[in-house]
Amino acid sequence: MIIFIQKLRGMKFNFGALLILLALGACDSSNKNEDALITIHTAFGDMKAILYEETPIHKKNFIKLAKSGKYDSTEWHRIIKDFMIQGGDVFAKEGEQEPMDDRLPAEFVEGFYHTKGALAAARQPDDRNPKKMSSSVQFYIVDGKTFSEEELTIDQFKLNENLGKLLSDERYVDLREKYLTINQTGDVDSLQKFIFSLKDMVESEYSVDVSREMEPERLKKYMTVGGAYHLDGNYTIFGQVVEGLDVIDKIAAVETGRAYKPVTPIYLTMEVEMVPKSTITQKYGYEYPPVE
Repeated sequence: MIIFIQKLRGMKFNFGALLILLALGACDSSNKNEDALITIHTAFGDMKAILYEETPIHKKNFIKLAKSGKYDSTEWHRIIKDFMIQGGDVFAKEGEQEPMDDRLPAEFVEGFYHTKGALAAARQPDDRNPKKMSSSVQFYIVDGKTFSEEELTIDQFKLNENLGKLLSDERYVDLREKYLTINQTGDVDSLQKFIFSLKDMVESEYSVDVSREMEPERLKKYMTVGGAYHLDGNYTIFGQVVEGLDVIDKIAAVETGRAYKPVTPIYLTMEVEMVPKSTITQKYGYEYPPVE
């Protein structure tokens, strides 16, 4: 041991630098085993969310905004029951408009669905944003609803388009009368069931296929967990609420006015906590992608 120290002294070894390097190494190692757990505070309760490794640009951006306090005192400014709650307009809080050149590139990941609790980036419409780039600040959380198998596996736009022709045909005057009778009751569910019952007839009469393919896993999720399936593939999903799903329902149920803005402002604040990945997996069931 004495010889070893003497050799190091001869090399003018800096023990202070060694300790610093070891400390930094330990920090790096620790960080790799931890991840950010986001807590979103609202007057209706707290939501906890994890952010996906597979969407690194959105994840890094969101954590930066949350840690800096940018999201604090922003509003849930657009709320649609059974669909989603939208917030995070940092620029509006500061009395500014979001610049168009401040957007993030889309990060679409196969297998990420707009199921209840999905955390995704808002964006401008396709006509102004053909690359589907994300807002750098605004986000939404899916409230959604559950769907029947028919709703998910039938192209309703295509069915309705051809159904209009069918009901206009004098050969099917009885069906037209039945359709009008149900429609006058205002019973949406009964009307939809009646329309779906005419699927085979429409396909046979006009030689069209109004079926829609959906992967079994995706089908099951929207039939059980629920969500907003029509958004899939068009908006970047970068996280998931893993605790506090009932808070989404409470916020989604508030009274709204013009442009779906709540009549009474609903504010949010955020905090970021670094938690061991093993804890996140054990407590919330999120499985991290394998390290390549």
